[in-house]
Amino acid sequence: MSIDIFDMTCSGSGIIQYIVVRSDLLKELQWPVGAVIAQACHAAVAVTHLFHDDEITRQYLEDLDRMHKVVLEATDEKILITLKNRLEENNIKYKLWIEQPENISTCLVTKPYPKEEVQKYFKKFKLFKS
Repeated sequence: MSIDIFDMTCSGSGIIQYIVVRSDLLKELQWPVGAVIAQACHAAVAVTHLFHDDEITRQYLEDLDRMHKVVLEATDEKILITLKNRLEENNIKYKLWIEQPENISTCLVTKPYPKEEVQKYFKKFKLFKS
């Protein structure tokens, strides 16, 4: 029986999608929890649409029951924009969700990547909690 090395390293938990949500939306701006969750949903759907032809994204979507996402928090918009700039500098693809008509950056989601390629950009972030 042959084993595909790529499948071993990138299926299930090997491919990851990072979602970074501003925690100050809840804590300081008093947004409802549902509205904050909606921001992450909007950004996750948008980045999946934008990169639906990407090979890693396609592999990630082939096993819907085993998708691996990590939801992290950025304490404010400045931290979120700093992350966006770092990802751009390193050619990491993402979608920054900007809520309209308020024009507020609320959430950033990467396209799916092999964990070892992107984990280093997210190590300083804590898991999101309300």
